[in-house]
Amino acid sequence: MLNLNSTEKNHLLERFLSYVKIWTTSDSAKADEGFQPSTSRQFDFARVLEAEMKELGLQDVQITKNAYVYGYLPASKGFEDIEPYCVLAHMDTVEEVSGENVKPQVHKEYSGEKITLATGDVLDPATDSALAEAAKNKETIITTDGTTLLGADDKAGVAAIMQMLSFLKEHQDVSHGKIEVVFSPDEETGHGMDNVPKELIKSKCAYTMDGGHIGELETECFNAYKSEVLFTGKSKHTGSARPDMVNALTTACAFVSALPRHESPETTDGYQGFYAPMSINGTMENASVTIFLRDFSKEKIEERKSFISDLAKISARGFGAEVQVTHTFQYENMKEGLDKAPLVVKHLTEAYKRAGVTPTFVPIRGGTDGSRLTEMGIPTPNIFTGGHNYHSRTEWCSLEQMQKATEVLINLASVKTEK
Repeated sequence: MLNLNSTEKNHLLERFLSYVKIWTTSDSAKADEGFQPSTSRQFDFARVLEAEMKELGLQDVQITKNAYVYGYLPASKGFEDIEPYCVLAHMDTVEEVSGENVKPQVHKEYSGEKITLATGDVLDPATDSALAEAAKNKETIITTDGTTLLGADDKAGVAAIMQMLSFLKEHQDVSHGKIEVVFSPDEETGHGMDNVPKELIKSKCAYTMDGGHIGELETECFNAYKSEVLFTGKSKHTGSARPDMVNALTTACAFVSALPRHESPETTDGYQGFYAPMSINGTMENASVTIFLRDFSKEKIEERKSFISDLAKISARGFGAEVQVTHTFQYENMKEGLDKAPLVVKHLTEAYKRAGVTPTFVPIRGGTDGSRLTEMGIPTPNIFTGGHNYHSRTEWCSLEQMQKATEVLINLASVKTEK
């Protein structure tokens, strides 16, 4: 079992706190238009990581024109023939909650009291079982001040990777093969792997650091599509609208209202799929709806696409509007790809056990860069980071869980050297 000492644990905390203060919010509209990075501020973080990687002795360190940071840690002497692998985390944070001027709050040896943030938002272990568990263990937790998100998604993953690299540099007695590292932009927009530098990556397997609660080991995720529905009506002065005005906006609202309530994100969990209306915009003449479709089964995701197309036509017909539906593929369930590479997960499971962590296999109710990489032929399971309540003002992270994630990576390096 390879573990961080108290000094290294403190360094991990310092890394994390410094990273979350760097503004890296991405922009999904720009990403959908083909811009990468979708925000130039992601380069700010990329340059910080580039400098740190060089300082740690990584080779071929570079930032691509699309803001991917790449480098590799050379193999220990005598282990140059070990098959290399890659570890990844993403630099951007989600746009729904501000990621600018993050003010992290450190609660050492948290004992279970309610935490009231400056905005009045409350973290309460009575309604958050993970927080209650952290209190029981007297863990150090990091929250926001309530005015922003925290950014543990995915700066906890970035910090864990960087601390692992620092550990291997300082502990030359821990043998390892070549380890490639990639930090990506725009994961939160769904475009994290659009321009990944595949020409640089030599590894045949990879591991993303983008999970949540301690112990989670994720090998399957949603199949995902984005459906864009455009209704076209007929504008006319409201005072003389009868009988031939057609209100596209009313049609769009009726369409959204007809979506099955019991198949929405807020009413589903586990292996249940959903329809998630993400935006509705427009006027009397033209109105658009964007919906995310999610399901673990390929057959069911096709059924969801057909349902949206049929419902859109029915809604348009009911109001006399025209409609156009476009379904755009986003990512697919990585389970099939990982089932074909059992050794990738076996090595990771052993690393969990050596780090003193019991692996729990749970489905990702979303996607990661790993799902896209698995599609590309590089099987990539996902590792926990210790972050919780992602994409919200009540986001928090456990230092001890982030430490265990780091130790999983360190032990994975050792496991990979064993025949």
